[in-house]
Order: sequence, then structure tokens, then C-alpha cells
Amino acid sequence: MDVGQMQRQLVEYTKSLFIEGYLDSQFLQLQQLQDESNPSFVAEVVSLFFEDSERILKDLTFALEQKIIDFKKVDAHVHQFKGSSSSIGAQRVKNACIAFRGYCEEQNVNSCTRCLQQVKQEYFIVKNKLETLFRLEHQIIGAGGSIPMVELSF
Repeated sequence: MDVGQMQRQLVEYTKSLFIEGYLDSQFLQLQQLQDESNPSFVAEVVSLFFEDSERILKDLTFALEQKIIDFKKVDAHVHQFKGSSSSIGAQRVKNACIAFRGYCEEQNVNSCTRCLQQVKQEYFIVKNKLETLFRLEHQIIGAGGSIPMVELSF
């Protein structure tokens, strides 16, 4: 596959992430902060998000497995996850966290447990999609190409 084909594939793939609601405009703002002086800025920020997310998901799972659930602690973890997912533009993760926080307020154990599964699912989907995006970018750069800017019109 030539560089032009890979660039077109990257643009179409990126657009699909926005159309399907996995990413929002915050991700575009992150991309605008990346330049030649820091060409892997977005990948580094997203990598930190992945590390934080794995820790938060473990903490949430542990907190919901306790005999007496500290819903304030659960809510604090969900709030943190919502903030970090929002900061990279992971829209569906953020939206799942918003619903999760509502169930924390109600102290609804079953709904919190279901929401945790939903949040995990959305997180792992967006993680896989972003890893694919970065792989495509890496292939383009490896082939001597540049990363095209994606123009979105919604």
C-alpha cells in the first residue's frame, strides 16, 4: 500500500471514530497541540490515559466487590475517569461515566455493577480503536509520509 492510500485510510478511519461517537472535538484539540517539536504528543497523552484508566478500573472493581460499598469512593473514581476520558475526547467512555455517577448517587449496587461493565466495554473499544489509529500513523511515518489533518464537518 502506498503512502497516499495509507493517508486516505487514516482520514476515513479517524472520521469514523467521530461519526460513531468514540471521539469528540477534544481529541482534535489535543491533535492541534502536537507539532514537530513534540511529534508523539497525542500518543503520549493517550498512553497516560490508558495507564490511569487501567488503575481506575481496578480500583472501581475492587470498591464494588466490598461487602459494604463506599459509594463516595466509587463516585470519586468514576468522576476521575470521566475527567480523564473527557480530556482526551473519549466521548462514549465519558457518557458511560455520567450514567454511572447517577447510580452512585442512588447507591444502586446492581446498576453500578452493570455500569462498570459498560464503562469497561467502552474503554476497551476506544483503546483498541486508538491503538489502531496510532499504528496507522506509525506506518505512514515509517513509509516517509506525513500525518494528514482531518477536516470534520458536523
